[in-house]
Amino acid sequence: MIAESTLVSELKAPETREAAFSTLMKQYKERLYWHIRKMVYSHDDTDDVLQNTFIKVYRSIDSFKEESKLYTWMYRIATNEAITFLNKKAKRMETGNEEVQQQAVANLAADPYFEGNEIQLKLQQAIAELPQKQQLVFNMKYFDDMKYDDMSQILGTSVGALKSSYHIAVKKITAHLKAD
Repeated sequence: MIAESTLVSELKAPETREAAFSTLMKQYKERLYWHIRKMVYSHDDTDDVLQNTFIKVYRSIDSFKEESKLYTWMYRIATNEAITFLNKKAKRMETGNEEVQQQAVANLAADPYFEGNEIQLKLQQAIAELPQKQQLVFNMKYFDDMKYDDMSQILGTSVGALKSSYHIAVKKITAHLKAD
């Protein structure tokens, strides 16, 4: 695994950009895929959003100020791309994001790429019922074991607010799972 500072330098240099970008994709593709997948649920939609994320990273790398970690910066781009995708899909369907996500979870059991059992499906249903911000916080903390400081940079929210959102999300998910 190449050091982040070296990778960033190589990404910003025109003569090494292509090779460095290939390395970047190998290093971060899977983690970003699963982050996006937890938001949009569909494998095909996730691939589209992931592709858009990497295109945006490639086009914007020169503006990366290195005030945060490269991964945090890309995670923020992936998050924004997924939210934009969901908003566009909801607009196309003339409905809200919540409805789009409920429909995606309903289709999850039929998705050939979903390998979860009944309990995992119920968990995804519970997560889909949360407000978008709570979904993001829960997924980042519970599944990705992300630090609150990193989440704060990605979501532009204070650590205290994130801790509160996570706590509330856990309570709602627990209540949902107990109700079933």
